[in-house]
This record gives sequence, structure tokens and C-alpha cells, in this order.
Amino acid sequence: MLQRDRREFLKLAGLAGVTFTAGLFPGGPASAQAGGDFHFVQFSDTHWGFKGAANPDAENTLAKAVVTVNGLANPPDFIVFTGDLTHTTDDPKERRARMQRFREIVGALRVKDVRFMPGEHDASLDAGEAYREFFGAPHYTFDHKGVHFIALDNVSDPGARLGDAQLSWLAADLKQRKPDDRIVVLTHRPLFDLKPDWDWTTADGARAIELLMPYSNVVVLYGHIHQEHHHMTGHIAHHAAKSLIFPIVAPGSQAKRAPKPYDPAHPDLGTRDVTVGTKVSLVELPVTRS
Repeated sequence: MLQRDRREFLKLAGLAGVTFTAGLFPGGPASAQAGGDFHFVQFSDTHWGFKGAANPDAENTLAKAVVTVNGLANPPDFIVFTGDLTHTTDDPKERRARMQRFREIVGALRVKDVRFMPGEHDASLDAGEAYREFFGAPHYTFDHKGVHFIALDNVSDPGARLGDAQLSWLAADLKQRKPDDRIVVLTHRPLFDLKPDWDWTTADGARAIELLMPYSNVVVLYGHIHQEHHHMTGHIAHHAAKSLIFPIVAPGSQAKRAPKPYDPAHPDLGTRDVTVGTKVSLVELPVTRS
């Protein structure tokens, strides 16, 4: 993404912020090169339907982020939502109403190639039934300009498992890849044990990582923890995205997981712009909530 676009994003967002930039594929250049530069935007943890002191402007935050992305002079090739599209509810009718309203809001995105994934708030109470009605399959693959994308579902199972069937599907897909293919894995929960007692793990995530290890150019983008976080399992980089609804305290910084206190001057919310090509980077792009 052009530096000009980043300045415009920050201007639209209404505040400056610290950004993170790093190589997306730290293992080095692949022989199978991407077919030209491109960039995409990652939204995560929008939690449509949330109400609470952690974000007094929760009803408008998603719509503001849509306006922000629509204002980029260099539009992204596509947009991905890595889970918790809506906030959990025990009422199946209300769950569907929230998903419908979410779809209406993001329908205003000018980029129409939009990919969705569930979070546990969307799927764990009904094994993803309502999610599939509105958004389709919870795990899938797609390819874009020489990069292979794999969306995994580690939330529809309330035990935070991928499950044997999905792991077999992943293994079969990877057998079709070359060892140096560029692969981006999209998931909601972290695949590694970040903080298991806070539900920041995937019960069988180690099996997925084992399947990915033979491939030299793999990166995992995820959400769930409502903050930027970076971790390596061998040569595989894992990058957590910020939330659009409220930030959560750092893992292990206090006894219990909790949202950070509301701070309108430093909301610590945002989306992520991911650039792939000759210059590959991640940039965290803040979005105001006031």
C-alpha cells in the first residue's frame, strides 16, 4: 500500500497511531513468486451487537471502519473478516438478526470481494448453524496472484478444536502445494498455546502446525485476542490483529482476561493492511471509536 494511502487512512480515522511493519514471509523469497503486488485488509472481532462500557460507541464503530476503508485511494484487492463478526447471544432469533444487520453494514464496502470466517461468538453455541446460513462454509481455500489462502474453523466446535475431518481436509489440500509456495492461513483462535486458561489456544492446533511445517513460506493471521501479538513456531509467523470493538489486556498481565478501560484518546482499535509482493508487510491501521 502506498504511504499516501496510509496517511489518508489515519486522517479518516481521526487519530495518529503506532504502526507495525514486518516481512510477511520471514523464511525468504519463494521461487514461486506472487503475480504482482497486491494488498488486502483484515477486519477482526467486530462483535456487532455488543453493548457496554468498554466501547460506548459500539453501535457505530463498524460503520466508521467501513467508511475508512472505502476512503483509501488504493483500494484493497479483497477484505477478510477473521471471526467474531457478531457478539454472542443465547437467542437464536437474535443471533440471526445480528448477522443480518452485520451483513447490511459491511454491504456498504466498495470492495465486493469480501471473505468471512466465524468466531466462537458466531458459531460455538449452535455448531455454526446460523453462521452457515448467512456466510456459507466456515473453512475453505482460495488463491490470489500466486498466494494460497487457507481459512480454518477452530470455533464451531465448542471444545476449540479443528477436528479430525478438517485436519484431514487440510492435509489433502497441502499435498497439492509445493514446499516453497506462499501460504497464508486465516483463523480465529491462535493455533498455538498463547494463554490456554484464557481460551487463547486451539486444542489440536499443534497438529495443524505440524502439517504446515514442511512449507517454507507460511504465515498465520488470526484474531480473538483483541490486540496485536507476534509469535513464531519454528519458521512460521503468527500475527494477531486488533479488534474493532475493544482491546483486551495483554496475556498474563493480570489474573483474569478483561477489556482495557475505555480511553477515547487512545482507543487501540483498528484494522490491518497486508501487502504482498516485492515489498511484503503488515501495517496496523487504527480506527477511532469516538
